[in-house]
Amino acid sequence: MTSPIDSSTITMFGADWCGDCRRTKAQLDGLGVDYTYVNLVETPDAADVARDISGRTNIPVVVYPDSSHHVEPSNADVEAKLRELSLI
Repeated sequence: MTSPIDSSTITMFGADWCGDCRRTKAQLDGLGVDYTYVNLVETPDAADVARDISGRTNIPVVVYPDSSHHVEPSNADVEAKLRELSLI
């Protein structure tokens, strides 16, 4: 599988059934941040990519343009990282 990660933007791996994924997606949408959403239900092979990045099976996995990532981040974690990268 070709990697769904675009290093110029945020990539979020998640699923609609996941409450933390819905919360993080709503936060990014609310902040008007550009990101690529990889739906793991629609693209199950991408779960391997997310696991390779995070070393875990938990979602969401949010990958930032600086190649750092969060797994199951709080809204405060995401906001702090976005501010660090001057994305908000």
